[in-house]
Amino acid sequence: MTTTTTVVEPWRRFVVEVRRRERLSPSFLRITVTGPDLDAFADNGYDQRFKLVLPLPGRGLADLPAGPDWYARWRALPDERRNPIRTYTVRGVRPDAQEVDVDIVRHHGTGPASRWAEAAGPGDQLGLIGPDAGYPGDHGGVDFRPPAAPQTLLLAGDETAVPAICAILERLPEHARGEALLEVPDPADPLPVTAPPGVRVSWLPRDGAAHGSQLIPAVQAALADRPATPAPLDDVDVDQELLWEVPSGGAGSGDLYAWLAGEAGVIRTLRRHLVADRGLDRRAVAFMGYWRLGRSEDG
Repeated sequence: MTTTTTVVEPWRRFVVEVRRRERLSPSFLRITVTGPDLDAFADNGYDQRFKLVLPLPGRGLADLPAGPDWYARWRALPDERRNPIRTYTVRGVRPDAQEVDVDIVRHHGTGPASRWAEAAGPGDQLGLIGPDAGYPGDHGGVDFRPPAAPQTLLLAGDETAVPAICAILERLPEHARGEALLEVPDPADPLPVTAPPGVRVSWLPRDGAAHGSQLIPAVQAALADRPATPAPLDDVDVDQELLWEVPSGGAGSGDLYAWLAGEAGVIRTLRRHLVADRGLDRRAVAFMGYWRLGRSEDG
């Protein structure tokens, strides 16, 4: 008798369709998708990443590969058959309803995901590549990994980090303490979010000013009362390199854990301030350049 063993991979492909599209604010849209197997989409919370796969005109998802080697086979496809893929944070998962929420920044038609989201309607098909609830181990894609018991948290980011910061805030324990700083384009962009009573949430509208104009001084002010111990730091050329430094969790000294994400040039400036100027332990600070001004994501 032959026994067949099914291997469950950490991530899998989900073919879904739009159930709802909701305009949350001038800069944010929420797309709720549904599919017959979304009850198997793992609800890991925090800043869980996933891949959103956009349909191709006339082909939909016909050429999207499946299986553990999907990415290599997707990269090998000719341009006209390669579905655009973008990385997002899971905003909400409701397995019983077979629904997943994704919040998309409205770039007014300047990117493929933004253009698709502006026109999307109920029944439109797309793909997700995300964590499989049937996998027994760590799926990966969660970079909020604080030490076991940090006394203070600092969460900071621009509009691209808003879904992740909001999802993190909603999963924090009630005793958590700290501050969340969210820079957004428009004064009408602040969104409802649930946070522990000991975490102060500040929305920082740019209102036409440059990226980082509100976030950088806010982060500096949040750390102004802490003792500074300047430390050497190798710089990162964000025009040539990916700025993505994430501690594994459970390490680091001091009482602060910081998580910062957004435009890479702004995050580089904050990295320099936190580590080189203030001397924070790099094992207790996560820096993520989600995007670079003037560049698009490759997928």
